[in-house]
Amino acid sequence: MTPTAGDLSTMVRRCPVTFKPFRIFVVGVGFFSLCFLMTSFGGQFSAKRPGDSPFTVRAEVLGGQESRGVLRKISDTLEVIMKRMDALSKLGNATDSHRLEDFPSDTLPSQQEPVGLVERIQAIAQNMSDMAVRVEQILQRSITTNRAKDGAFGQCEIPKDPRYPDCTSKMDWMRARWTSDPCYAFYGVDGSDCSFLVYLSEVEWFCPPLVWRNQTSTPTLKPLARKEAVFQSDIGALLEQVGTGKESLSFMKRRIRRLAAQWASAARRLDEKLRSHWRDQKKILVHIGFLTEESGDVFSPKVLKGGPLGEMVQWADIVTALHVLGHNVKISVSLKELHGFLGVPPGRGSCPLTGALPFDLIYTDYHGLQQMKQHMGLSLRKHKCHIRVIDTFGTEPAYNHEEYATLHGYRTNWGYWNLHGQQYMTMFPHTPDNSFMGFVAEELNETERLYIQRNKVNNMAVVYGKDASMWKDKEKFLAVLNRYMEIHGTVYYEAQRPPEVPAFVKNHGLLPQQELQQLLRKAKLFIGFGFPYEGPAPLEAIANGCIFLQPKFNPARSSLNHEFFRGKPTSRKVSSQHPYAEQYIGKPHVITIDYNNSEEFDAAIREIMKINDFCSPEVPFPPVNSSEALLERLFIRQPDSRVLSWASSSMSFPAWPPLAALRLLTSLQGQSCVEACQSKGLICEPAFYRFINIKEAFSALGFQCEGVESEMNHLFPAFSTEHGECCLQVDPLLFSCAGSSAKHQRLCPCRDHREGQVALCKECL
Repeated sequence: MTPTAGDLSTMVRRCPVTFKPFRIFVVGVGFFSLCFLMTSFGGQFSAKRPGDSPFTVRAEVLGGQESRGVLRKISDTLEVIMKRMDALSKLGNATDSHRLEDFPSDTLPSQQEPVGLVERIQAIAQNMSDMAVRVEQILQRSITTNRAKDGAFGQCEIPKDPRYPDCTSKMDWMRARWTSDPCYAFYGVDGSDCSFLVYLSEVEWFCPPLVWRNQTSTPTLKPLARKEAVFQSDIGALLEQVGTGKESLSFMKRRIRRLAAQWASAARRLDEKLRSHWRDQKKILVHIGFLTEESGDVFSPKVLKGGPLGEMVQWADIVTALHVLGHNVKISVSLKELHGFLGVPPGRGSCPLTGALPFDLIYTDYHGLQQMKQHMGLSLRKHKCHIRVIDTFGTEPAYNHEEYATLHGYRTNWGYWNLHGQQYMTMFPHTPDNSFMGFVAEELNETERLYIQRNKVNNMAVVYGKDASMWKDKEKFLAVLNRYMEIHGTVYYEAQRPPEVPAFVKNHGLLPQQELQQLLRKAKLFIGFGFPYEGPAPLEAIANGCIFLQPKFNPARSSLNHEFFRGKPTSRKVSSQHPYAEQYIGKPHVITIDYNNSEEFDAAIREIMKINDFCSPEVPFPPVNSSEALLERLFIRQPDSRVLSWASSSMSFPAWPPLAALRLLTSLQGQSCVEACQSKGLICEPAFYRFINIKEAFSALGFQCEGVESEMNHLFPAFSTEHGECCLQVDPLLFSCAGSSAKHQRLCPCRDHREGQVALCKECL
């Protein structure tokens, strides 16, 4: 069938349509390639903007080697595209020519048009290839310029320096995780290797300093003028620092106010003693971690419900002491306050501080230490020598040394901080490995002493236990105590009397601190149930004239056998509810017995009933106008022994334990009185010291005194083997069974005891 002129016209009009998709494809590929090329290198030609990161321009310029590789790939891609375009155009021309070969030549458009299009595309591709070459040349010149400027090519490569072995691994970590914390961007990290290296060498310290960086010397800063610490008696500023909003803080403020006058008096006395001594004022941060909301703050809700207050007593006294001593103290009880005081960078705490630590010392606890690690990053390790950890029960070196603890099974939830042992500060002097911080026990003035003497009730006991759960299963031995004494409790309750408290106990409910003090000043006995461990209350009771009766633990409790101590960084064995009171105060102020032995418990109560009030003034010894002949007959030597006993026929003198139990002997050089008495099957009795602190005791023991000296020394009375002097004690409060000296032989007041019962002497009942 022969096409008509109309059909031919229609086909001719359609022919250009068959070329348009191909034209669009070819032109689109070229245009896309051009846009991609210009976009890829647009940043290379842009000028540095004022708001750019300090690493932007340098990172762009120094990325030359990487960019040249990209350029080569683009050039190769362009060449492939161009070849494919040639092939496609030929295929398209051949196909279209074959399809139109039957048409008269005068009805077709010019055959040169497709060929001209391909040529133009080829010209564009060639121009793009030339442009890529020119871009590479510009980059090469830029690198050459930088080489002349910064010294070497490839300065963003990881330095190989054996002094910085972790640099490579840290670079890998930064590449993978630098966006994990906003603090990296805060310090200028932008994802380039150069910014990683600058950060790791100038903010952290895992990579060596970079030679191409402007290492301008920091101008020498003049040290800040020293400021003298001046004693402060006004506590107003301190109370404002403590803050509000938590019942625990309110308790601390009440304690600070109540003891303010005594703090001021103590400051005046110390000021007089140190009047000419300069003390530098320290900037001190006190971060009480266990009171922060982030740690749970389990103490604040329990302050008014019989919860433990020992830690808050200690912290209140610490901040008051630092303030009174004249230091610049800041107090933090939240992470927001901690951030503000330390000036940590924004983020999640991955980055360290870059400036100097704004404090000379930081007092905190284990909770606070963990929080500081999370928010100070590596700075904690850098500044850890400034930290003091308030640690109630102590941390032994085996638990503190992280590597050793991990390898030898001492790793716990606490400990493992690699601090110096003296940086841990305990409430009581548990171990010399740690420091002893302590707390304040009130000092009675003369008026208060006289009041106690007049108002002590000999048969009144107060129980150490504000929580009802502590009274569970205690009725048996309380019934024994009730035969001799009226028992008082201070157990918290809301509406009904706690069923755990026996009916014969007079419960006052939870008392304010001032009212509790008044109750203790009337009572003779303060009795513990075994928990809480090592709190301040027994010492406060003793200061108010009470005897503290506590249970002995058999076996001793420790982290190895008791849930309460499990996980604590110490293997110390706790022999009683309050080992410090047992060992360093002892009888007659502290009596420790087995509560499970009803006979022993009964005997101890009867012994306590006979003890005179501690606050009543002791009759001086020796008595006034005592003759020398009488004093020389006070002691007699026991048969076949170097031990002396009291000559009961020479003088009758009221004492408890009775003087018939006294055994006087001397220690060896370097031996304590505890050890000396034990060597003879006896125990040291501090109550007897005042009877042997006389020069006649030395004569009775066979010492020839070249001279007699009297001074304050916890080892006296003792004989100086170096000078041949007899040394007497001046202050009765320093009479001590503990302590030894290689230069002294101590005079030791020992006593006998019943078999299996050291609390009672053989003739005590």
